[in-house]
Amino acid sequence: MSEIFDILLTASFWAATIRIASPLIFATLGELICERAGVLNLGIEGIMVIGAFTGWVAVYMGAPLWWGVMAAMLAGMAFGLLHATLTVPFGLSQHVVGLGVTLLATSTSYFTYRLMLPQVTSPPKIEPFQPLPIPGLSDIPLLGEALFSQTALTYAAFVLALVVALVLYRTPLGLALRAVGENPAAAAAQGLSVTGLRMGAVIVGSGLMAVGGSFLTLSAFSSFFFEMVNGRGWICIALVVFGAWRPGKAVLGAILFAAFDALQVRLQQTGIGAIVPYQVFLMLPFILSILALVIMSRRAEVPAALMQPFNKGER
Repeated sequence: MSEIFDILLTASFWAATIRIASPLIFATLGELICERAGVLNLGIEGIMVIGAFTGWVAVYMGAPLWWGVMAAMLAGMAFGLLHATLTVPFGLSQHVVGLGVTLLATSTSYFTYRLMLPQVTSPPKIEPFQPLPIPGLSDIPLLGEALFSQTALTYAAFVLALVVALVLYRTPLGLALRAVGENPAAAAAQGLSVTGLRMGAVIVGSGLMAVGGSFLTLSAFSSFFFEMVNGRGWICIALVVFGAWRPGKAVLGAILFAAFDALQVRLQQTGIGAIVPYQVFLMLPFILSILALVIMSRRAEVPAALMQPFNKGER
């Protein structure tokens, strides 16, 4: 136990936690926006992959880093448009379409990578975002390195969480978005376009998911390789439930999962790691997250119209 406490009291542990949480925050907020409007987006895993690939390839071909982020967002929005078109106006199964989008986006990324670099054995690297210490704040013991010595994309993730919360709960747009996810018939009776709002939410949410994927290549790993998303999209769906469809709680859930992940990496390097098989450590963040999900989701209120197609004029 003393080894665990020693890890928890280091600045490097919390810096790694915030860094691991950043892509999860982007993608979780994107999924939350979709579900608040009544659409379950199971395409999130593939959209994160296409975002990671598109952002990386744009920068690899000479674009600035922020252009890479924008390219990733546009790619995600394109797949979001596909998902929204099939599920909202046509009313197809959100489960089937979402899984189809994941498979399509993932295979498109891998196929294009092999076409571009058929003979490459090790992924080419790019110059990623560099840490931007905030003067004064970065010198604070423990908190300085953890919170105020991160990359620009990490700062953007937390700013985005605040923006999403403000839009959802302090603006007419947010009220309309929540209305079509709770009672689309009543929203339509007030003159709101349920189809337009839901499609817009899925497109914007998918763009944010892709930005989360681009974080992995443009800020974390500096290259693209297969399986790099590694189930993070599915975790983000669970984090939305963990956060009870509220941005603040969802961000806390992302940080909690990231802390478990950062902890298991460090535990493997301690005396405990010499005794316990490493597979147990790899399982640890998922097991603890499932337990936390079970505890926190018991009182969660699911958007009433989630996964329910809406056709104007039908009851």
